[in-house]
Amino acid sequence: MSEIGHTREVDAPAQRILVTGGAGFIGSAVVRRLVRQGRQVLTYDKLTYAGNLASLAEVHNLPGHRFVQADICDGQAFRAALDAFRPDLVMHLAAESHVDRSIDGPGEFIRTNVLGTYTLLEEALRYWRALDAPERGRFRFHHISTDEVYGTLGDEGLFREDTPYQPNSPYSASKASSDHLVRAWFHTYGLPVVMSNCSNNYGPYHFPEKLIPLTILNALEGKPLPVYGRGENVRDWLYVDDHAAALELIATRGRLGESYNVGGNNERRNIDVVRTICAIMDRVVPDAKIGPREKLITFVTDRPGHDARYAIDATKLKDELGWVPTHDFESGIEATVRWYLDNAAWWEPLKARYDRQRIGLAP
Repeated sequence: MSEIGHTREVDAPAQRILVTGGAGFIGSAVVRRLVRQGRQVLTYDKLTYAGNLASLAEVHNLPGHRFVQADICDGQAFRAALDAFRPDLVMHLAAESHVDRSIDGPGEFIRTNVLGTYTLLEEALRYWRALDAPERGRFRFHHISTDEVYGTLGDEGLFREDTPYQPNSPYSASKASSDHLVRAWFHTYGLPVVMSNCSNNYGPYHFPEKLIPLTILNALEGKPLPVYGRGENVRDWLYVDDHAAALELIATRGRLGESYNVGGNNERRNIDVVRTICAIMDRVVPDAKIGPREKLITFVTDRPGHDARYAIDATKLKDELGWVPTHDFESGIEATVRWYLDNAAWWEPLKARYDRQRIGLAP
């Protein structure tokens, strides 16, 4: 097996990795990457509406991969998973993650993102304390979060690791809370943690309620392309496989107790993202009945509390760990569109779970 882990003093292999939320969008990219590299991986996932074992099809039955269906709020289940699998590393990606859903039902976000993270921290601490000295030196807990915890930016500036938290949605508030818990368990109890906050991800296996896959699938079928407000909100877009590579570095080589921002350095207005997808679709799959897809753009009532701009300064990650993204937005969005066109077998079954209705309008 390849060596990927660093302890506080010396390099050591992190060969056994437990990934919570590993059947989700970012989590499955991480699991696929780790298993391909020869690591032993346990995917721990509740399989909510956004969890999909089909996203792990290429690795699911390989000897290096195991799966357990369980809730991160279930302390007994997580304890059993830790004790049976004996991981060197826990990568915590399980979360409720859609802002619109958090507006309609914030309680589930508090339960999963706050109480769930607390449950994992308590069980990880118990597990870590019971390890022998060499195992204790190898163990790490990596908490993966979002740039939305920082709030909103004006026309200038970037989110840095020392940017004050100012979450503006139930989702971002729940993630901010979980970040603070992880940091507290490091400083109070000594649990060896690293943390990361990422910008907006896109790429293959993205659940179709999010902007990019929703736009691709609606454009394919000639349906309206909803854009909040006037589409002026700006996001920094990060290709999911680039993010997975960054997470591996942070989890295994990041300094304990530190947080690392991960961004794609690809700021785009939402309306420009949608127009780019329309242009690609018109070129790759022209349809005379549909005509130019840009005519399908429909401006809809803005999301409550919609942050104006996110942008990441990933200098710390680059300088300390040598990470740079391999995809710019042009190459990444082209690859993403083509993946969805080639993989209807993955997204067709999801229609039963999400019929692309508007959510998140509750005042």
